Amino acid sequence: MKKSIPSLLLSLAALAVSATASAQSAADIESMKRQLAEIKNTKQHEKVNLENFDDLDFNVYTGQKWDQLSKSHAKDIVVHYPDGHTTKGIPAHIEELKPMFIFAPNTSIHEHPIRIASGEWTAVQGVVEGTFSQPMPIGEGKTIPATGKSFKLTMVTIGHWNGSVMDEEWLMWDNQALLKQIGLAQ
Repeated sequence: MKKSIPSLLLSLAALAVSATASAQSAADIESMKRQLAEIKNTKQHEKVNLENFDDLDFNVYTGQKWDQLSKSHAKDIVVHYPDGHTTKGIPAHIEELKPMFIFAPNTSIHEHPIRIASGEWTAVQGVVEGTFSQPMPIGEGKTIPATGKSFKLTMVTIGHWNGSVMDEEWLMWDNQALLKQIGLAQ
């Protein structure tokens, strides 16, 4: 009996350790399941934001469907432009987008060679193409005659998403490269 008591105690201790480890393993597994669900949710949200961004450039911008801009932009969006100025709100942003279509009505974006999403952020490189085929208004009723020259320009947009719309956007492209391509700069 003396030998069986230590053996029994040892067996009980092993059982207790095993039960504790099993409970901890179950808790760890549940924690990992929650983390995996969060990661899946984030990845799905990132995928939707990138799809929304593709639609923004390929359909809304290219087609000048300004009434659909609210599908991807918050009504009070802050937009930062390459020259350093900013606008606030969809109407002001639209007014900044329209002039390109006056002198290059065939302006379009049909590809995003680089698309990155991380949580509430996206960074997308687009290729803007068009032809300087109409006079370019420069103010006070003056225009620059069309040169007929085409342009192909890479641009990058960084967007901060709040839910399903961007609340802040940074647009970057090389204005000097654009002017050179359309024949207005050396």
